[in-house]
Amino acid sequence: MKGRWASLPLDFRFYLMKKDIEAKKRHTKKRNKPVPFESKMDQAAVMLKGVFDFYKLPVLVITDSWFGNNGLWSRLDQGRNGDFHLLSRLRTNITLYEHTPVMTAGEKRRRGRPGKYGDRLGSVDQCAGPYRELAQTLSVFLYGKQRDVLAYSRTVMLKTMKRKVRVIWIFRKSSYVALVATDLSLPVEQMIEYYGARWKIEAGFKEIKQEIGSAKSQTRDAQAVLNHLNF
Repeated sequence: MKGRWASLPLDFRFYLMKKDIEAKKRHTKKRNKPVPFESKMDQAAVMLKGVFDFYKLPVLVITDSWFGNNGLWSRLDQGRNGDFHLLSRLRTNITLYEHTPVMTAGEKRRRGRPGKYGDRLGSVDQCAGPYRELAQTLSVFLYGKQRDVLAYSRTVMLKTMKRKVRVIWIFRKSSYVALVATDLSLPVEQMIEYYGARWKIEAGFKEIKQEIGSAKSQTRDAQAVLNHLNF
């Protein structure tokens, strides 16, 4: 984006865009009709639901940490009974919890509503240190060849998504990456491979924006922007 939006934070750009559309300004109209405002989360959810409606198969959505929270997940109707699953990078300050253990036959149930979350485990970053000692070496096809990856995974509860998920810590020499997956049946190796393949898509986005020129549009009219992207 150029002009008055060029140096503004992304959230504030969306705020101005929404205000312009609600005010029905000329440059926000398509065929002389106001364009309905949709955030990036809304647009992503609509496109993903369109993919499911076409193929009629479960969709695994692989995202960065910005989309990997309840913002997109809630718009996908919390997975819609298995129609959607999310594999994402997890922010290091997210707090993890034990899931409530299943009661044994002879155990006495406490009064009141059963708890959904167990003991607090700490943040993703706080857990990384102790879990490094428990990590195992996995053989993963990553970036074009078979590689050895040091990783540890466990099932936890996330309050941001209000559900049970699997978190994977992938350790490097002096750092780590944490992934989160809602599909508990996927093998850890496959999760790492899928997320590694995402960077090929990011390279495609870079080509579209920089080399092909989709990010250099000087137009302000909604129909002209659509024509530019289609061209």
